[in-house]
Amino acid sequence: MRSQYCGAINESHIDQEVTLCGWVHRRRDHGGVIFLDLRDRDGIAQIVVDPDTAEAFKLADSVRSEYVISVKGRVRARPEGATNPEMPSGMVEVLGKELKILSHSQTPPFPLDEYSEVGEDVRLRYRYMDLRRPEMLNKLRVRSRVTSYIRNFMDGEGFLDVETPILTRATPEGARDYLVPSRTHEGCFFALPQSPQLFKQLLMMSGFDRYYQIAKCFRDEDLRADRQPEFTQVDIEASFLDENDIMSITEKMVRNMFKDLLSVELPDFPRIAFSEAMRKYGSDKPDLRIPLELVDVDDLLKDVEFKVFSSPANDSRSRVAALRLPKGGELLSRKQIDDYTKFVGIYGAKGLAYIKVNDLSQGMEGLQSPILKFLPEEAVTRILDRVQAETGDLVFFGADKSTVVNESLGALRVKLGHDLELFESEWAPCWVVDFPMFEEDGEGGWTAIHHPFTAPACSVEELQSNPEAALSRAYDMVLNGTELGGGSIRIHDADMQASVLKILGIGEEEARDKFGFLLDALKFGCPPHGGLAFGLDRLVMLMTGAQSIREVIAFPKTQSAMCMLTQAPGEVDHKQLRELNIRLRKKETSGS
Repeated sequence: MRSQYCGAINESHIDQEVTLCGWVHRRRDHGGVIFLDLRDRDGIAQIVVDPDTAEAFKLADSVRSEYVISVKGRVRARPEGATNPEMPSGMVEVLGKELKILSHSQTPPFPLDEYSEVGEDVRLRYRYMDLRRPEMLNKLRVRSRVTSYIRNFMDGEGFLDVETPILTRATPEGARDYLVPSRTHEGCFFALPQSPQLFKQLLMMSGFDRYYQIAKCFRDEDLRADRQPEFTQVDIEASFLDENDIMSITEKMVRNMFKDLLSVELPDFPRIAFSEAMRKYGSDKPDLRIPLELVDVDDLLKDVEFKVFSSPANDSRSRVAALRLPKGGELLSRKQIDDYTKFVGIYGAKGLAYIKVNDLSQGMEGLQSPILKFLPEEAVTRILDRVQAETGDLVFFGADKSTVVNESLGALRVKLGHDLELFESEWAPCWVVDFPMFEEDGEGGWTAIHHPFTAPACSVEELQSNPEAALSRAYDMVLNGTELGGGSIRIHDADMQASVLKILGIGEEEARDKFGFLLDALKFGCPPHGGLAFGLDRLVMLMTGAQSIREVIAFPKTQSAMCMLTQAPGEVDHKQLRELNIRLRKKETSGS
């Protein structure tokens, strides 16, 4: 039906006859000559139809935006002054001789150009229209190139592409499962996989040695800009490799991908211990483009009378930290400081203390802050010396439980970096390593930082005697403050696996019920193995500069886990429910 894509015609096609098909992007009538911008997935071609071809001219006069047409004509050079070097086809146009209307269109619900500002709900409701926009098409084109690149790379490294089940057994992995009722097994349910974790470990026990899969995963959890109920994971697992080997392979893949697809040379990937990341950046996914760092000042404030500082300074579970903003005293107004105070409140901070350094040489007289009257001069001087404050700087403080300080000052650090454009580089990757094995669950027990199958970096005896101090053999790849992927060396010893499950409060009976097949497999010769899973959606989001992963997923859900296009989830009829042996309970109304 067509001989070329619209965006493919160029000066090499001059004087050739071509047939193009696509959507009418724009129609212009210039003094009796009609110009049509014809759009397909590869770009836009300019069609010129003049009155000499009466039938084609009549049809061209009748078409409107988003009509689907085919045009046959001759390629010619555009007149001088009418070229567009920004477009691949911008040096030529097609003199249309024959035109067919293949499909009519109603008025689009929103303009399909780069200047269109329309709410996301409308765009998702008419997603098939939104995807026609070149901006969206190009993002999904990058996604296609990324997945092809990954497959070629992994194949070249000796990994086998193996599919794992979508209908599986519910297992606790930190989020709620999506459950699927079984019609043939009354009262029983499948679960959609949160990850292929257990199956890829079983593949290692089966001798596959190196596995990968671009897998759909599902988590029934509250959503954010970088979360979806269904998402795509680049899943990787290998035997007889340690963490350094796995990190080296995956780092090579990402580095080569950025170079080949974006012409970007990523800098070195420094390795940062989890404890250092939390201490310096308040986050286990630090944005290293931003030069600001948190500095501990607990020891300087233990003996002050100001309880706001001294109480957390003397509490081992709390923290007092400072964040110096160079020239912040000159950059930020009092209103902006108040706005940042409200911002940290989102993360549980009760306030945002600060010291404005107007003139460091004048001592306390050169400082400005509501808290100065509560602090001795010696403590203030030592704090300013430790953070290396200079005239014009602004020093913020966080004083609370360590989690609150880390989250609030860590978020403030990133927001200041974005608001004031403090980035020192365009790309800043790193590895975060040496995560704790466990964290307290708030009820006197422990929960796994990653998952129950991550190997500790200690012996069984050391783990059992002091689980709080145990570090894991886990690692996360971070880019520009976004976690691209995480993984670990897995437990391949049955005794170690039993010990970890016991510490997590999973008794032998529960372990057999949920993980019996894995525990049995560990008894039949399990190789040392480990892996990593990348979030494909996040990776493409970063590579395209999108603001959320919804921009790089063809048909995403909203933040309330709803598909605006199909109106899913939806109700089903009673016949289907009866076949599944399910009866719905009506919600009780208030006052009943």
